[in-house]
Amino acid sequence: MKGKYQKIKKIVEKELVRADTGHDINHVMRVYDLCLELTKGVKNIDLDILKMAVLLHDIAEVKESERTCHAELSAKMAQKILDKLNYSQDRTDKVVHCILTHRYRKGVKPKTKEAKILFDADKLDALGAIGITRAFIWVERHKAKIYTRLSLKEYIKENLAGGKINGRIKDKTKHSPFIEFEIKLKHIPNRLHTQKAKKMAKERLAYMKLFFSRLKKEIKGEI
Repeated sequence: MKGKYQKIKKIVEKELVRADTGHDINHVMRVYDLCLELTKGVKNIDLDILKMAVLLHDIAEVKESERTCHAELSAKMAQKILDKLNYSQDRTDKVVHCILTHRYRKGVKPKTKEAKILFDADKLDALGAIGITRAFIWVERHKAKIYTRLSLKEYIKENLAGGKINGRIKDKTKHSPFIEFEIKLKHIPNRLHTQKAKKMAKERLAYMKLFFSRLKKEIKGEI
């Protein structure tokens, strides 16, 4: 990584110095590498737009709150950074679109190839061995649970807004990695856009399924 991309990386790294290890600069670079992998064999990809978008997509992560979405904040910060680099408004808008549409629960669908690839890559980093690792980092950050004995049906009714599977988590301390797997992670392949990402997601999910199956048996003292 050279030139302006290296400069952007350093800016982002400085902004994320207080981020937890699930959303730090290492997450950004994993998603960066996944994006490049997903572009292989795909025609007419604007790599500059994609690289800028992936580097900046989580720059405001540590500024997020219950009332503010980090994607929206990151888009605003990206706008200012790209203005200083003399990007045209058209190209800046394309980067901003990628950033605004990378959230799973936001519900704003990516429309460009670059935005779809960023969305897919970001979601892949929530799956597999790295996904499990990040899930338990989230547990520590929010003082949540390693596991919960509530049934999925009970949990959804009690702790998700509106009693819906895609509802906002009311009390994060009652959440757990297995619940996250059931209500979100295992559904990710159906939300992805590229065939390569879908294939990778299914393989990563198979690993997670085995892990949580084993965890459940150990918790029950069966093995």
